[in-house]
Amino acid sequence: MMSTVLEISCHIAGRRIPGSGDALSSINPANGETLATGNAAAMPEIEQAIEAAREARRSWMAMSAAERGRVLARVAAILRERRDDLARLEVLDTGKPIQEAPAADIDSAADCFEFFAGLTQIVQGEHIPFGDDGFAYTRREPLGICAGIGAWNYPIQIASWKTAPALAAGNAMLFKPSEVTPLTALELGRIVEEAGAPPGLLSILPGGRETGEILSTHPAIAKISVTGSVPTGKAVMASAAGTLKHVTMELGGKSALLVFADADLDDAVSAAMLANFYTQGEICTNGTRVFVERPVCEAFLEKAKARAEAIRIGDPLDPETQMGPLIHAQHLDKVMKFVENGVREGARLVTGGKRLTDGDFAKGNFMQPTIFADVLDQMTICMQEIFGPVMSVLPFESEEEALRRANDTPFGLAAGVMTRDISRAHRVAAKLEAGVVWVNHYNLTPIPMPFGGSKMSGLGRENGLAALDFYTERKSVYVNLGGVESPY
Repeated sequence: MMSTVLEISCHIAGRRIPGSGDALSSINPANGETLATGNAAAMPEIEQAIEAAREARRSWMAMSAAERGRVLARVAAILRERRDDLARLEVLDTGKPIQEAPAADIDSAADCFEFFAGLTQIVQGEHIPFGDDGFAYTRREPLGICAGIGAWNYPIQIASWKTAPALAAGNAMLFKPSEVTPLTALELGRIVEEAGAPPGLLSILPGGRETGEILSTHPAIAKISVTGSVPTGKAVMASAAGTLKHVTMELGGKSALLVFADADLDDAVSAAMLANFYTQGEICTNGTRVFVERPVCEAFLEKAKARAEAIRIGDPLDPETQMGPLIHAQHLDKVMKFVENGVREGARLVTGGKRLTDGDFAKGNFMQPTIFADVLDQMTICMQEIFGPVMSVLPFESEEEALRRANDTPFGLAAGVMTRDISRAHRVAAKLEAGVVWVNHYNLTPIPMPFGGSKMSGLGRENGLAALDFYTERKSVYVNLGGVESPY
């Protein structure tokens, strides 16, 4: 338990600067206690951060690529040294179990900085020969000052996924964490400077919609990267259009997990559990539409029901807890309305579906892991992103049917395929309309693998070598080796 209330402030050029915008507070989702208070970053703080970023970039680019890589590697090392403390802070801020946070949040952040530390020296162009007449070459140049907008479910991971490639490519970053989970991003800002980055290369600017709107419209910012809902992405993209910013959008989804009859059923259930109940189901890639081939559907439901009912729900700081509270009361209300809609529209409630309000649950935002069967494609719970621990199971008869129904959505973030048939696995993976497809697993996001969505689930890619394409632009240089002929 936190003994004192922390301060939410901006981190700009090595200093903690109070925001001049709306009041902010971070509330522990497990017990309703206030963790931190402060004010959002507004125009004065953002202008300070931009000036600091300009100065920091000059120092950053004066360093060799190898030196910049060593700074990013030190960030990774410090993250690992402070793994337990940072994980605990993330748990207090988000409600996710301490079982998850060290690996899924802090290790992922460290892995990201370590990966991009090794890429600072390969931000390279290409040579294009034109015989005796001349040649051309391309330069990969940084965009300048970039902005990132994070979500509340994976605060330090998302901050790292945006910051590490931006800095590796030679940019500065202004990062806005979610207004409800700003604490670990503020720690990251301090760590990056402690590792040797010029003060101001990474500024942390907590705030809500107003802060994000300033970042997305400011003419000094060349690129904006957003992780959030589809409506948020649309709003930011519209705002960014006024200054023709580069944009990367990692948005929501309604992903499908396809379970074929030949799959290992226990593995299939394990994948479905990861795809629906990890981090209380508050993950954009979650495979909330679980299509199960009809011959094994009831057996799948029986196993899934037993395992869902065995999930340990409780204090997220307890190492035995497997599922914590949802982020805040309003979000819990929203998820419970989806459950009510599922029942009203005729889906069969297999297990769960209730709030937990007794005893230690009374002050937190807890609910049971929930599974629906007999779900139809047109039901609300099957069409809209719930962002909570609610699984919908839908039977199917054939591969063609499963693919058609899985793709029948405006979203396209992720998908999964469970089968022992290797030919089917590759065939189905190729036909699924999603930016990420897992075969015989779910929700793994190693840093070397590009991550992002298709259709309304986003634009661009994070992680992997592909990320550098979205933090640089190519300049073409033509070199003439002969004379210049002109008809004039």
